[in-house]
Amino acid sequence: MAKENNLPEMSPKQLRTLRNNLNNRLATFKEKGEGAQSLQKSHRLAGMTEGQCQELLVVVQREIRRRAFAQAH
Repeated sequence: MAKENNLPEMSPKQLRTLRNNLNNRLATFKEKGEGAQSLQKSHRLAGMTEGQCQELLVVVQREIRRRAFAQAH
């Protein structure tokens, strides 16, 4: 399960990858609902519900924007 507390330590590429993984997972939840295939235990999003993925996506997007703003100023 992805942890919010290590987001500041992640590289920009890792953040973008996590964002993409979350978007893909949410698309799967929307397409298949509760019948969405469970992920392998080694996957960083394994065991997360749709709501947890949505919450984490908001946090990841906020971190990406924060870094972009900090870099611009």
